[in-house]
Amino acid sequence: MIAAGATLGLVFVGMALRRLVMRRGLDVANELLEGFIEKDASASFVTDADGSVLARNAAAEALFPETASDTLAGTLRSIFANPSALLYRLQMHAEKDGATYEDVVTRRGHVRLAVHQMGRQGFLWRVEDMSERPQAAQSGAALPVPLISLGRSGTVLFMNEAARSLVGQRVKSLDRLFPALPLRAGQVNVISTKDGLRDVLVSEFDGGAGRRELFCLPVDGQEGGGRASGFDTLPVAMLKVAATGRILSANRQAAGLLGAAPDPEATLESLMQGLGRPIMDWLRETAQGKIGKNSEFLRLTRKDREVFVQVTLSRVVEQGEPIMIAVLNDATELKTLEAQFVQSQKMQAIGQLAGGIAHDFNNLLTAISGHCDLLLLRHDRGDQDFRDLEQIRQNANRAASLVGQLLAFSRKQTLRPEVLDLRDTLSDLTHLLNRLVGEKVTLTLSHEPVLRPIRADKRQLEQVLMNLVVNARDAMPQGGEIRIETEVVTLDATLQRDRATVPPGEYVTVKVCDEGTGIPQDDLQKVFEPFFTTKRTGEGTGLGLSTAYGIIKQTGGFIFVDSVEGSGTEFTLFLPVFEQTGETARPVAAPLKGPPLQGDGVILLVEDEAPVRAFAARALRLRGYTVLEAESAEDALKMLEDPALLVDVFVTDVVMPGLDGPSWVRAARKDRPEVRVVFVSGYAEGAFGEAEPEVPNSVFLPKPFSLTQLAETVFQQMH
Repeated sequence: MIAAGATLGLVFVGMALRRLVMRRGLDVANELLEGFIEKDASASFVTDADGSVLARNAAAEALFPETASDTLAGTLRSIFANPSALLYRLQMHAEKDGATYEDVVTRRGHVRLAVHQMGRQGFLWRVEDMSERPQAAQSGAALPVPLISLGRSGTVLFMNEAARSLVGQRVKSLDRLFPALPLRAGQVNVISTKDGLRDVLVSEFDGGAGRRELFCLPVDGQEGGGRASGFDTLPVAMLKVAATGRILSANRQAAGLLGAAPDPEATLESLMQGLGRPIMDWLRETAQGKIGKNSEFLRLTRKDREVFVQVTLSRVVEQGEPIMIAVLNDATELKTLEAQFVQSQKMQAIGQLAGGIAHDFNNLLTAISGHCDLLLLRHDRGDQDFRDLEQIRQNANRAASLVGQLLAFSRKQTLRPEVLDLRDTLSDLTHLLNRLVGEKVTLTLSHEPVLRPIRADKRQLEQVLMNLVVNARDAMPQGGEIRIETEVVTLDATLQRDRATVPPGEYVTVKVCDEGTGIPQDDLQKVFEPFFTTKRTGEGTGLGLSTAYGIIKQTGGFIFVDSVEGSGTEFTLFLPVFEQTGETARPVAAPLKGPPLQGDGVILLVEDEAPVRAFAARALRLRGYTVLEAESAEDALKMLEDPALLVDVFVTDVVMPGLDGPSWVRAARKDRPEVRVVFVSGYAEGAFGEAEPEVPNSVFLPKPFSLTQLAETVFQQMH
C-alpha cells in the first residue's frame, strides 16, 4: 500500500509538472504570438480551447471597443447573430485540418473569420474586413470565371476561387503564372496550372489605382476555335459590347437568357430597357473609364415573357481598343419579389387611408342624416320642404354606400357571415342579374351537381357577383354571353399565382366569364386598385373591383383575373369550403317593425364628435329616455363615481382620444356589471381591440345610423 501510494503521488506530481510545462510553453507562445499580431491590421485574438481570450491586438481593441469581453463569443456578439455556433463550427474544422475560414455577410458588411490551431491548447483568430480588399475581391470573388488582380509591379493581389482552382495554388507574381510575358490582351496566352500548361483567353480590365484585373478563360484547340469555344461555354451569361453599343458576341448562356442569339447589328439598347437614362450614356461613360464596374437592373425586350437581368458592365482592352464585357444575371425572381412587396405595401397604405377616410366620413354622414331625420319629424309629406329633406337623406345614404365600398376594400366593414349554398344564392340573385344585363346579353349558370357549403356574408357576396356581372356586361356593348360556373376544387399543394399564395384545401370556385373586349396586360395588375377604371369619366367610380377584392379577402377567399385582349375576361373566386362543427352562427337580429318605439330609462351617451352626440341625444330624448352626455371616457367615469346615479345602457363610441370605448366600459362595469352596452363606430365591428376579450351584453351599431336604427337598438338592449 505504501508503494502504491508513492507511485500515485509520483504520477500526480508528474502530471502537474507536465501541465505546468505545457502552460508555460503556451504562455511563451502567446507572448511571442502577441508580439507578432500586434502590428496586424486585422483584428486578431489568441484564445484557449474554451474560447477565453488570452491576447488581442490593437486592431481588435479598436474594432470592438464597446463589446470587449473575456470570451471571443462575447466580443463578436456585436456583429454576428449567433457567434457561439459559428466559433464552435470553425474550431472543430481547425482541430481537424489545422486552419479554416468562413465569409459572413454581417450588419457591418462582408467579414472573413479565420482560425489557425496553435498546438493542442490555443487558437489564433483573425477578423478581416473584406470590404477593404481590392475591388476584384468584392465583385469577382463569386464569379465562376478565373479572375486575377495585379498590382503596379505585377504582384498578384487577389485570385478568386475559380482562378485558384485553375492554377492549383496561390501565387505571388505574374511571371510564375505566365511563362511568356508580356501578356497579349484579347488573345490566347499560356498559363501554368496544376495540370501543366494550358491555353487561356486573357481579357484585361483597368481596376483603378494602378491595378489590373485579368479574366482568364480556359480554351481548347486552335486560337480561333478556342476563343469561341471558351467564351461560348462559360457557365455565366456574357456579352461583348462595342463602345458604340453594338453586340460583338454573345455566349450560349446569354443567348438563352435573351431568348435567341442577337442579330449581327443588334445593340444593347435594343435588347434591354429601363435604366432611367439612355443606355448609350452608360456605355459611353464606362468606355471612357469615367465610372468603374457597376450593376444595373434592366428589363429585356422579350415578347414571350417578362425577364429582368442584373447587368454588370466592365471596360476591357482588346488589341488596343476598349470594349465592354456585360455579365448578365437573371433577376426576374428578385424583381418579382420586389414588385410583390411594393404592391403589398401600396395596397396596405391605400387600405389604411381608405379606412381612415371612411371613419371620418361616417361621423359626418351620421350627423347629416341624423339631423335630417330630426327635421323630417317636423314636416309632413305635404310640406314643400319635405322633398328637399328626402333628397338630402337619399344622397347621404348614397354617400354612405360609397364609404361602405371603401371599408370593403380596406377589409374593415362589418360582415354578417352565414352558411350558404351558392346554388340557392345564385338562384335568388338570377332575376336581378337578368335585369342588370339587359336584352342583348345572355346569362348562363352552370353548377357542379354536388356543391359544398361556404360561410360568407350573403349580402356582400351578392354585391361581388353583381359587380362582376355588370363589368362583364359593360365589356360587351354589342351583346354576348356571360357564364357563371361553380365547382368544388381540391388543392393538394400550395397554389402560387398573381402574387398570392392559396393554401391546400377544398374550395368552391365561382367563375364569371364574358366574351368582351378584354383587359390590356399592363392593366391586369391594377384592376383591383381603388379608383382605377378603364371606363370613361362618369361611367364608373373605380370602386367595384376593389370592393369585390376586399370582400373576398375578408371572407378568407381569393380572387384572380385572366384576360385576353379582344377575346374576353374570366374572374375566378376561390371560397374555402365550410366544415360544419357543433357551433352555429349567431343569428342577426331583424329590425323591429311597427310604430316608433318609446322607452324609459337612463342612457349614458359617450361621443367625442359634438354633432353626432347632439343628434343621438335628441333622438333618444324624443323616444322618452333620460340622456346623460359625456364627450370623453374620462368624463363618463367621473360621472359614474356617484353611487346614487343609476344607468341602464351605455351608448359609446369605440375610438376616442384617451381611453377607447371597450376600455372605459370594462372599468365601469366592475361596479356596474348589469349595465348593457351599445358600441357605435365609423369603423367595422372587431376592427379594434381584436386581442381583447369581447364585452358581454353588448351590441355593435355601425355609423352612419338613422334615428330609427339608434332607437331600435337601444330598445332591444333595454328589453
